[in-house]
Amino acid sequence: MRRYLRIVVLCLACGFCSLLYAFSQLAVSLEEGAGGGGGKPQAAAASWLAGGGRGGARGVGSVRPAAHSGRSDRCKDFSLCYWNPYWMLPSDVCGMNCFWEAAFRYGLNVQPIQRIHLAVVACGERLEETVTMLKSAIIFSIRPLQFHIFAEDQLHDSFKGILDSWSFLQTFNYSLYPITFPSENAVEWKKLFKPCASQRLFLPLILKEVDSLLYVDTDILFLRPVDDIWSLLKKFNSTQIAAMAPEHEEPRIGWYNRFARHPYYGKTGVNSGVMLMNMTRMRRKYFKNDMTTVRLRWGDILMPLLKKYKLNITWGDQDLLNIIFFHNPESLFVFPCQWNYRPDHCIYGSNCQEAEEEGIFILHGNRGVYHDDKQPAFRAIYEALRNCSFKDNNIRSLLKPLELELQKTVHTYCGKIYKIFIKQLTKSIQDRYDRPPKER
Repeated sequence: MRRYLRIVVLCLACGFCSLLYAFSQLAVSLEEGAGGGGGKPQAAAASWLAGGGRGGARGVGSVRPAAHSGRSDRCKDFSLCYWNPYWMLPSDVCGMNCFWEAAFRYGLNVQPIQRIHLAVVACGERLEETVTMLKSAIIFSIRPLQFHIFAEDQLHDSFKGILDSWSFLQTFNYSLYPITFPSENAVEWKKLFKPCASQRLFLPLILKEVDSLLYVDTDILFLRPVDDIWSLLKKFNSTQIAAMAPEHEEPRIGWYNRFARHPYYGKTGVNSGVMLMNMTRMRRKYFKNDMTTVRLRWGDILMPLLKKYKLNITWGDQDLLNIIFFHNPESLFVFPCQWNYRPDHCIYGSNCQEAEEEGIFILHGNRGVYHDDKQPAFRAIYEALRNCSFKDNNIRSLLKPLELELQKTVHTYCGKIYKIFIKQLTKSIQDRYDRPPKER
C-alpha cells in the first residue's frame, strides 16, 4: 500500500513541475513575441480618417508618458504586471511575473488600477488655461491619469515641454493629437461656435480604444479629485451613455428656454463644458432623431444634424448635443450644478443649492472670467492654481492667501458667497496632503 502511495505522490509532483515548466515557457514565448519596443504610440486620429475614408491623416503627436512605460529589467518589478485572461500581455510586461502575480492577485481578489481618461481641446491662446486645468487634475487626483490633448500643431511643442517637465510626478501619461475633422466638412466644423470646439463631438470616433472618457473645456478647474466625477459612471443605468449638468438652475434667467430656436434637453438645456461619456455605449447606440424614421449611429447623425440646424444654433456643438438628447432623454445622466459651476450660478444671486451646501467641485470659468475683472472670485481661484507648484508645502500654503484675495471680492454677488469657492478646495487639500497616507 505504501508503495502505491509513493508512486501517486511522485506522479503528482512530476505533474506539478511539468505544469510550472509549461506555463513558464508559454509566458516567455509570449513576451518574446510581443517584442521589447515599449508602449505603442496611439494613431487614433489617423486610423479614424483612414478607416472611414474621410480624408488623409495629418499625423498624431507622439505619446510621451510621464511615468516610465518600459524598463531594462522588467522581470524584477511585479507591479508592472496587468493580468489578462487571454494572455495578451503588453510588450513592456514580464510574462513570467504576470503568471505569478495573477495567482496572487486573484487569490487576494485585487484588481489592477485603471487609468482615468481625460480629454481637452486647445486652440488659439488656450495653452495657459489648459495647463492650469491639467495641473488642477493632477494635484488632487488619486488614480493615475491619461490625458488626451487635441491641439493645433503650433501648440504641440509647448505642451510637450511643460508636461515632460512634470514627468517626475509619475502620476499621468499623455497623448497629443492634431485637430481632426472629416475632410469634406473640416472648415465648417472647425468654425462652429469657437475654433476647434466641435472636436469633442468626434472623440468617440477617434479614440476607438477608449471605453470611457471625461471631456472638459480648457477653462475648467478641478477642486476635488477627478476620481469623484469618474465614479459617477457607476451610477449610469443601462440606457445612459453620457452625463452633463443643466445649463441653468433658474428658468427665469435660462437661455435655452427663452431664446433657443431648436430642441433642447429638459427645462433649461445642458452645458457640455464638463461631459462624462461611456464611449463604448455611444458607438453602439442608434439614436432617435427628427430627420428620418431610421435611427442613426453617432458617426452618421452629426453632419445631417448640422445641415438641418446650422442656421438656428448659437452655441455650436453644445446645441447639437442638446438636440440629440432632446430626442434621446433616456440616454443622459444629469449631475448637479456643483460639478460644473459657472458665473451664471452666482452672477445674479446664488442659485446652485448643492454648491451652497457642499462647496464647488468643478469650477467653469466661461465668458473669459479668469482673465478680466468682472468676476474676481473666479479669477482668484484660477491664479492661485496657476501659480502654485507641485510641492506639498506650496499646495498647503495657498489657502490662506487665497482666502484673503476672495475676501476682496465681496462687492460682487459671487464674492459674497466666496466660502463655497474654497470649501471643497480646503477639504481636498487636507485629504490629499495633510492626513497620513493610511488615512487618505
